[in-house]
Amino acid sequence: MMETMQLMTIQDIEVGQRAERTNTVTQEMVYAFADITGDKNPIHLNKEYAEGTFFKKQVAHGTLLTGLISAVLGMQLPGPGAIYAFQDLNFKKPVYFEDEITAFAEVITVDKEHNRVTFKTGCLNQNNEVVAEGSSILLPSKKQTHK
Repeated sequence: MMETMQLMTIQDIEVGQRAERTNTVTQEMVYAFADITGDKNPIHLNKEYAEGTFFKKQVAHGTLLTGLISAVLGMQLPGPGAIYAFQDLNFKKPVYFEDEITAFAEVITVDKEHNRVTFKTGCLNQNNEVVAEGSSILLPSKKQTHK
C-alpha cells in the first residue's frame, strides 16, 4: 500500500500549520525496534523484569516516539526531501503496549531566508495526555515535485 506523501517547500509553509498521525504501539513494533537498534533493555522486552520496575509493565522505547514524529515530518509536513536538522524531545509519560499514540508537528517559525522551519513536536496517548514534547528544525525540500 502506497502512503500519501505531501511535498511542501518553504513557500508553502505557514506558522500554525499542523499535521499528525496515529499509530498503535504493539509488542511486535517494540520488539522490531529493539532488533533494529540493538536496544534490548529488559524494561522493553521482559515482562517479568518490567513488573518489578517503577512502571510495573513493559514500556516502549522513548526513541520510538521520535520515529513516529519523524514520519509526520517526512511524509506530511514538510514532507519528502526535507532534511531533519534538530530534535529536542522530553519524555513525560510512559508508553505501554497497545497505547494509541498520536504524533504531531506544528509550525512555530518559518525562516525563508535560511530555508528553516521550527516545529513544536510531540506525542499524545489515547487519553490525550502528553507523553513526549519538544521541538524540531527541518530544512524543506527545494524541489516542487516528488516522484
